[in-house]
This record gives sequence, C-alpha cells and structure tokens, in this order.
Amino acid sequence: MAELHDLTALEQAREIRSGELSPVDLTEHYLARIERLDDTLGAFLTRTPDIARKQAADAESEAVTARREGRELPPLHGVPVPVKDLNQVAGVRCTMGSRALAEHVPAIDDHLVGKLRAGGTVLLGKTNTPEFGLPCYTENGLAPPARTPWDLARSAGGSSGGAAAAVAGGLAPVAHASDGGGSIRIPASVCGLFGIKPSRGRISGGPLLHDVSGLATAGPLARTVADAATLLDVLAGPMPGDPFAAPSLPPGETFADHALRDPGQLRIACLTEAPVPGIEVHPDCRTATTDTAALLTGLGHEVEELTLPADEGVLLAFTRVWSVLAASRPVPPGGEELLMPLTRYLRDRGAEVSGTDFTRSLYAFRMLAQSLADGLMPAGGYDVILSPTLAAPPAEVGALRNDADPQAEFDALGAFTPFTALYNATGQPAVNVPLQWNAAGLPIGVMLAGRYGDEATLIALSAQLEQARPWAGRTPSVW
Repeated sequence: MAELHDLTALEQAREIRSGELSPVDLTEHYLARIERLDDTLGAFLTRTPDIARKQAADAESEAVTARREGRELPPLHGVPVPVKDLNQVAGVRCTMGSRALAEHVPAIDDHLVGKLRAGGTVLLGKTNTPEFGLPCYTENGLAPPARTPWDLARSAGGSSGGAAAAVAGGLAPVAHASDGGGSIRIPASVCGLFGIKPSRGRISGGPLLHDVSGLATAGPLARTVADAATLLDVLAGPMPGDPFAAPSLPPGETFADHALRDPGQLRIACLTEAPVPGIEVHPDCRTATTDTAALLTGLGHEVEELTLPADEGVLLAFTRVWSVLAASRPVPPGGEELLMPLTRYLRDRGAEVSGTDFTRSLYAFRMLAQSLADGLMPAGGYDVILSPTLAAPPAEVGALRNDADPQAEFDALGAFTPFTALYNATGQPAVNVPLQWNAAGLPIGVMLAGRYGDEATLIALSAQLEQARPWAGRTPSVW
C-alpha cells in the first residue's frame, strides 16, 4: 500500500490543493520518518519540528481559504522542503557544517529562504553539509556522516549530502541544495536523484554571502524531473544586489512547463575522458555514459564523441579561487582550532593567493566560458554535452578523507570529481540524470550540460530520458 512519501512533491501539492491531503498530516509523516531514520542516514544537522508544525498549520489554513475563494496556490504550497545548512534561516541554527559555528543563529533569511516561505513550503530542518561545503563528502564534527541509502557503508557525497540522503531516503520529497564545484550533482549521482545546477545568477545568493567568484549557486534535488523543475521555479529570480542575473524565461513560461515538452532533435557531444590530466574513469561510469549515448541516439538525437583537452591552467585557477573562498568564510575569534584539517589547509593556501592571481583565475574562468560559447556550443553547434558525473562509483564513508594529509585529500577529491567543476567555472547549467545502476546496485549518474541560461533544454531532455527509462519507482531498502 502506497505511503505519503511514495507520492512525488507535485502529487502531494495537488492533493493539498484539492483538500485530499493535509499539510499537517504530511509534515507529521516526514517528521516521524526523520525521527526513525535520520541517525542512520545523517541527513539533518538541525531539525525544526516546531517550525514545521506551525508552517504546516498555516499552509492548511491558507489552502482552505484559497479553495473557498477560488484562488491559485504556489506550486509547492504545503510541501516540506528542507534547507541546506550553508544557508541562513532567521532564528534557526546555521553551522555551515563547522564546530566553530555550532551556536550561530542568524537574524535574517537568505533570499532563497524568503522565496521558500512565500511559496508556502514547510521547513523540516537544516540538512547536513561538510565544513563550509568544501569537500565532496559530508562528514564533519557535528553529526553522523551522510550516507547514501543505497549502501549505508558509502557516502552520500557532498557538499549537499544531507539533502540527497533526505530525499533518497524518503525523509523529504525534495530539497534545497547548492553547488560550487559539483555539490548538487555529486550527491545526486551517488544517491540516485535528479539534481539541477542552474546557470550562474539564476538563484540569488544574497543578501549576506554572495559568491562574487560566480562558482556557487543553489538548486534543487528531487526524485523526478518535474519536481526538480518546479522547485527551481520557486527558488529562481534575481534580487537587488546580486552580482549576476541569468536570462529570464519568456513571460508566462515556467521550468515546470519544459518538463512536459518535447526537446526536439538535439546535437549532443559525448565526453568520456576527464578534462583533467591523469584521471582514470571507472568502467562503470564510462559504460553508463556510452549506454546513455545509445539511448539518446535511439530517441532521435545526433550524438558525437568529443574530447576536451586537459587544461592544467583551469585546474590551477579553480584551486586558487576555491582556496580564497575557504579563507573568506567568517570564523569567530578562537574558532580556527576547531576547523577540520582540510579547511585549515585551504584557508592557509587561500591567504597566500595574491589579488592579482585571484583576478587572473576569475579571468581564466570567463575565457573558458567564452571559448565554449563561441567554439563548442554556439548557435548551430552542440546543444548539450553528455559525460559521466563522477569518475568512480560511490565511495565508502571516510575513503576520501585524509586528515593527516590534506593536500593528498584535495587531490583525491579532484580525481573523484573531474567533470563537475567545469560548469561552475563557466556558469553553464548542468544536471545529474539517475539512469544507471551498476552490478552492485549502486547508482551511477550521468551529467548533461547546456548553454548558459538554457536550463529549459536540459529539463526537457531529462524528462524525455525519464519517460524512456523511468527511475523514480526504484527505491532503496530503507524506503
């Protein structure tokens, strides 16, 4: 018999609008699952049951009034959406995964949290993240590690590992996440989810922690393309003070609309070799990509093999910028000794980067984006780039961490994720599509990247793949 968490977020919202489902009952269902499973999955850093119950009661009251008055409700009204603990919710602890900020309680909401409030969503809590979102696993000194529900010995990835564990484990229907070097797509890949890293400037990072480098953005994690596209609609839109703004959709259109549209015939480049020197791609990841290429060809698309030249200069630029961002995170007096070894290493390295070298690194990103826009993906060129999301299957908890040698750890993180950071550097949208599982039953994601500002094509193409080979009905044993 189906349970409430078997419903997609859009199905839940539809039943709330019709009066068939109470937001209060839905919230209690998820709170009970969190209470039962979160210690195992490591999905949340802070649970907010009192806030959730109040917001659910308000959502129910508003739904009753809207039905009586014949008014439309926001598309995810009454649906629970947890927030990653790198973003601020007024009055709720925001640790950024760090013991140094264990008692930090912000006074104001980030802009995206305001959009979630305006959309009538319900806050179940703040999801688990590694310290300052720096590594691609989710382990810190505050909570149990986030684990993929498909194999509890393995990491849920990072830095949105808690958000992915929550959605894949049935503790939330969808989740807010963020991505500065792959942090939506990595956990989506290892947890069998659809995740969207939007175009630079699609979602506001303000008002306090704007990423002036342009690497990081928020985005959705979900079980279905339509759910993710709908959450993107809720989160999207520039705000005053934003340093970037992505092109808007035509008036009256939504990203959710594109989950129902045929993408048309597309020209797709297939990339199986890592654009980073010396990286071996695991056969499972390579096979997942070539199998997806065959599926796309069968759907009528034109797929061609592509090799991008490995570029040490872009890798150096990313390392410099990532280190400066680590060094820029605010740490209260006396908090440095509480930081993780990798964090301290990156902060020390970032403090040594000159302003000139930082600027040159940002310029390298812009030139890379321009070369792709002009040479690889101009009008008449490729519409989409297909590649593995990761270079290896999901890693065991602790396998990527090396407290004794942070430089070796940073190198290992890069070898695990050589495909993802490219699109943070260029600002292009990219998605993880959960089409493949290996012989061990582990999810192996593939990545689609599009032209800057063109999330719509990626959503339509992903929905076509989802229809051809549905994945949402496949669930882990903890489900």
